[in-house]
Amino acid sequence: MLTMEEILKQSTTRFAAGEIVKGRVLEIHGKDVLVDIGYKSEGFVSLGEFNRENPPKVGDEIEVLIEVLENADGMVVLSHEQAEFKRNWDKINSIGQEGGVIPGRITSVVKGGLIVNIGVEAFLPSSQVDVVPPRDLNALVGQVFDFKIVKINQERQNIVLSRRELIEAERSQRRQTLLGGLTPGDIIKGTVKNITDFGAFIDLNGLDGLLHVTDMSWGRIGHPSEMVQVGQPLDVVVLDINKEKERVSLGLKQKSQNPWELIESKYAVGAKVTGRVVNLVSYGAFVELEPGVEGLIHASELSWTKRDPKPGDILKPGQEVEAIVLGANKGEQKISLSLKKLEKNPWDSAMEKYAVGSTVKGIARNLTSYGVFVELEEGIDGMIHVSDLSWTRKVTHPMELIKKGQEVEAKVLEVDRENQRISIGVKQLSLDPWQQIDKLYKLGDLVTGKVSKLASFGAFIALDHDMDGLVHISQVSEEHIEKIKDHLKPGQDVTARVIKVDRTDRRIGLSIKAAHYDDAQLRKEAEQLDSLKPGEDLVALEHAFDEARVQKRDTE
Repeated sequence: MLTMEEILKQSTTRFAAGEIVKGRVLEIHGKDVLVDIGYKSEGFVSLGEFNRENPPKVGDEIEVLIEVLENADGMVVLSHEQAEFKRNWDKINSIGQEGGVIPGRITSVVKGGLIVNIGVEAFLPSSQVDVVPPRDLNALVGQVFDFKIVKINQERQNIVLSRRELIEAERSQRRQTLLGGLTPGDIIKGTVKNITDFGAFIDLNGLDGLLHVTDMSWGRIGHPSEMVQVGQPLDVVVLDINKEKERVSLGLKQKSQNPWELIESKYAVGAKVTGRVVNLVSYGAFVELEPGVEGLIHASELSWTKRDPKPGDILKPGQEVEAIVLGANKGEQKISLSLKKLEKNPWDSAMEKYAVGSTVKGIARNLTSYGVFVELEEGIDGMIHVSDLSWTRKVTHPMELIKKGQEVEAKVLEVDRENQRISIGVKQLSLDPWQQIDKLYKLGDLVTGKVSKLASFGAFIALDHDMDGLVHISQVSEEHIEKIKDHLKPGQDVTARVIKVDRTDRRIGLSIKAAHYDDAQLRKEAEQLDSLKPGEDLVALEHAFDEARVQKRDTE
């Protein structure tokens, strides 16, 4: 007989397909569970619809959904699983539509994501699992999280979830909280999250801050990885905060005193210091004196004697060196050093060692159009100007008289210590022959010599005393001559008579045809020479030599 409670319960329960009712487990037969729902007949539920870890027991009260009120055998067909699904679906709808938060357990991995049990099965795309999608989704199976409902399809009864949006919202809230509590100068804890060429990103418990490479150390750093490693915990100083862009600038070197604060007193001008070469550039070498403090040895301060020295030829990276402090500037954070000032400047004794008027010897190191550089000792050259090579010859280029590598003897003319220059001359070793030209060559003298050069207007004859005379083409023969080369050859011995001597312009005119002339004929030839136009001057040696050189170059 039914109790009054059961009669009242039965009277309020609606028995129809699709309804959820409560029933009591009567028996368990194999894979079927017999359930009494208070209807005229019992119903069966498959045992597979229950949780294996918590199977039903006789006497348990459970909820079931009536699938068929009465089948062909007169039995009620029930489903515990469908009842839970309907209850959970209604619960999900009651929580709220898209945007609600619900807990769930990850049950399996499928293509494109995970299946989550939130009372019903829902889909979690792999892109929505975390801020950074995990590499191994299988490691998450069985774990319980809160999820945000991002999409519900009522017709298909499927749900799309996101855990990432909850994490991002939480991180955003945490960032705002952190930003609101930070003040420049604060020292906070963080963990190195990522390293780039320009610095490292530090995780400040949900807020990322940038530790720039220039703020890692007062010293030189090649790459941030030299200072920090991913995962390393750090205490960093807050340098700047941008709340709008949620950016925080951090510093590591600011935890210690700036070594440049006392630099001017610590590195006094003239002090000798020791350091390590850390970088070589075209203009000098950087030397680390202490962590965060570097000095520059400019190329001009490397050596007293080496010309245009290359830093790499004198110093090597990592080399320990001594140097003299030339200057220290705290504001510009610069220290100027000198390597050469460790030694005595050889130019300090140059005036005594190379006194004006003394004779010196050296090797012709370099020839230019204006003179010869003669190495007197390492780092000290003397320069012979072209005008100081010969008393008698018009030298257009030093190579006419001197070859590179040749030993040269000369006289010191001037010493300029300030500009580090020594002027020397070759011709000053002997007397100027033009000072005694009257004793050497007089009008009418017969002279002998060799043809040294030919020109269209005549021939140069090398005479004694390192002097030249010029035989104009009109003075070679009584007959008219078209081309001088048809009558004279370089190196040919000739005898000629002096018909012109000009001390002022240092000119000697010669005549081969006048070798046998008497005095009257000689005076006539001299008058004829004097009557020539300036451009036709037979003994204008400076013009003659120039033309001879041009003609020689054109014929080569």
